[in-house]
Amino acid sequence: MDKSYKHVLWVGSSKKDLMAMPDEVKSAFGFALYLAQQGKKHQNAKPLKGFSGAGVLEVVEDCLGDTFRAVYTVKIAENIYVLHCFQKKSKRGIETPKQDIDLIRDRLKMAQDHAKE
Repeated sequence: MDKSYKHVLWVGSSKKDLMAMPDEVKSAFGFALYLAQQGKKHQNAKPLKGFSGAGVLEVVEDCLGDTFRAVYTVKIAENIYVLHCFQKKSKRGIETPKQDIDLIRDRLKMAQDHAKE
């Protein structure tokens, strides 16, 4: 791997959760992370509301009538921390459920602590 690429680090169960998703979703999220490693942004990546300044991005992929999300940050050290990969199950709008936001906040703190070590 080229030295200019950022390393991808997985927080909590994010990698296991991603690997359990459909192949189409894994491919889309993998490509988004590959672009992030190069300092680029996937066309579907957007800032996650409520995390301004933390560089927390979200990629949304629809597959077979389900919606999947990958959340990562590019602003901690020289790494990309994948914070959460999940299937959105709430039927009420596009807002990310509170329990997922709380988990992302906790994992962001874990990533920040890891970077300080």
